Amino acid sequence: MKNITQILSDEHQTILNVIDAVNSECSELENGKTLDVGFFQKTIDFIKNYADKFHHAKEEDILFKAMLANVEHLHCNPIPVMLHEHDEGRTFVRGMEEAISENNISKIIENARGYGMLLRDHIYKEDNVLYPMAEEALSDVQKDDVNKRYKEVEIELKKTMDIDSLKFV
Repeated sequence: MKNITQILSDEHQTILNVIDAVNSECSELENGKTLDVGFFQKTIDFIKNYADKFHHAKEEDILFKAMLANVEHLHCNPIPVMLHEHDEGRTFVRGMEEAISENNISKIIENARGYGMLLRDHIYKEDNVLYPMAEEALSDVQKDDVNKRYKEVEIELKKTMDIDSLKFV
């Protein structure tokens, strides 16, 4: 069986692939390419549904809560920082939405690149600090519960969204 954080790290790779595509699109815009509104709308849809509703739901509603229940086994508590960074990411997404509605290319680029830089750093911290802490702090029984709850979230979300279609890269 996979550990409780491997699935989240795998999802991070999908998110990083989209960030790479967004950075490429931003570079092309900076070099004079015409704005492809559809690309950025798909990006926002991916972030809101895959990264936030699907991935962050597992982190915020399941893993982080399990870790907080065992906070005495953690050498520090990075969860408030992780939650704050999730909120910062949402702010960048709102900035992209506003910029699209204003047809403001420089603001689109600023928010898209800001989101990408934030997420790269955030994912590094989760994969290399937070997730190893979770693997160490939680008991096997707690890990089984976390995995069971991940599956429940996936089943529930797949009823309302096509997760695979969100992986547009």
